[in-house]
Amino acid sequence: MAYQALYTAVATSTGGRDGSTETDDGVVKHTLSTPKQMGGPGKAGATNPEQLFACGYSACFAGALGYVASLEKKRLEGVKVTAHVSFGKEDSGAFALAVKLEVHVDNLDAADAERLVHAAHQVCPYSRATRNNIDVQLAVV
Repeated sequence: MAYQALYTAVATSTGGRDGSTETDDGVVKHTLSTPKQMGGPGKAGATNPEQLFACGYSACFAGALGYVASLEKKRLEGVKVTAHVSFGKEDSGAFALAVKLEVHVDNLDAADAERLVHAAHQVCPYSRATRNNIDVQLAVV
């Protein structure tokens, strides 16, 4: 199966976790700081890779949810996806991520919401990229 890029985002980071990151168009520009919980300075006003990943994953998942709902001719209201991205260590000592996605939709009953959330998890590019690599939990709230 051939891959065709529809869009390519470009960002450059310098200085690692205590440096900075910026997109090529300058729209996203952040100072980075390792959180205090990870032994870093936790500079005020700075972000970190886990927060940026949580922003991207939650937005992409909400888009995937809208897509699968549109296939069923369902209109969604009050969609809110909260991504909890945890940084930790595996038993081997290797660093790893874990994700919990909390999904809220105002106008769906629990059964429909669960079904659509699981369908969205199959098509969301972030879910596909992380599948079988990190623990991703889904929760309809």
